[in-house]
Amino acid sequence: MVRKSSSGKTCERDCLTVSVLAERALRGDVRALARIISLVENEEPEGEEIIKHLYPHTGRALIIGITGSPGAGKSTLVDKIIAEFRKKGRTVGVIAVDPSSPFSGGAILADRIRMQRHANDPEVFIRSMGTRGSLGGVSRSTREAVEILDACGKDVVIIETVGVGQSEIDIVKLADTVCLVLVPGMGDDIQIMKAGIMEIADLFVVNKADRPGVEKVVTEIKLMLDLIGTPDWRPPIYTTVAEKGDGVTELVEGMEEHRKFLKQSSHGEKRMKDKVIQEIKDIMSREIAKKIEHSWENHGADVHVKAVFEKEMDPYTVAHSILKNIISENKLREGASER
Repeated sequence: MVRKSSSGKTCERDCLTVSVLAERALRGDVRALARIISLVENEEPEGEEIIKHLYPHTGRALIIGITGSPGAGKSTLVDKIIAEFRKKGRTVGVIAVDPSSPFSGGAILADRIRMQRHANDPEVFIRSMGTRGSLGGVSRSTREAVEILDACGKDVVIIETVGVGQSEIDIVKLADTVCLVLVPGMGDDIQIMKAGIMEIADLFVVNKADRPGVEKVVTEIKLMLDLIGTPDWRPPIYTTVAEKGDGVTELVEGMEEHRKFLKQSSHGEKRMKDKVIQEIKDIMSREIAKKIEHSWENHGADVHVKAVFEKEMDPYTVAHSILKNIISENKLREGASER
């Protein structure tokens, strides 16, 4: 059977139905799990249907975000965190967000290479995802991939963001617990003064703590926390040397303490509701963007561009005209369905 993908290309439909693929993933079939994530990442129509099947099974995993500047040692730290959770008998899923290849759009697999020692562990699933032009340190499909891993039984899901700056803070919309990784001697004392990146952290990790200057970074974090105020949860600060595994046990214990706090506090309930609100808004924004793109392609884009370029029309008039077309088309479709 042949159908059109969301990108408009014709491709072969997998012989597995959506429900069968979802059931296989729920039973722990790794190949089915990988295929589902690929469908979602490529924005195939089946991806949305599978998420609908899996969504009732979500909400059980501890979702951890690991973010920080490039070179902070995030991948090495995640590798050690995986090992620590496995010692506790927890199953782990990892979404490692890497820069995209400028040619294929796929992820450059640096993070996955650093976690290679877990490749033969059937209770660990690691997936690299390219940003594909998305800002904020994560890709557009990261949320769906996390939900898939959660639904399919992973006790812990770790999201490692691409190296971020003070404005790239989308991880807070996805993770229950956000760990901000800093490193002494890399200008983090300046970065600490950026309130945006500071305010998303539930835990601070000063990695490569065998370097000079670690005490200075810790002191500056404490001073900033005093300035911004932390009425419900004051983020603890952990020092680690990820390459040696130093401090990782204490860090993982801190992650679990934060989860207990979320479960017992009104702050935790509000945070979960905010995540739901954000997810619904993101889906609506994505669908509206698709409709705008479709309308742009089908309502004389070249004519509109020419008119604006030659100053015969202004861009606001053109934009409103396209939006009116979208609204009119939707009303016609609704009228036809009612008849």
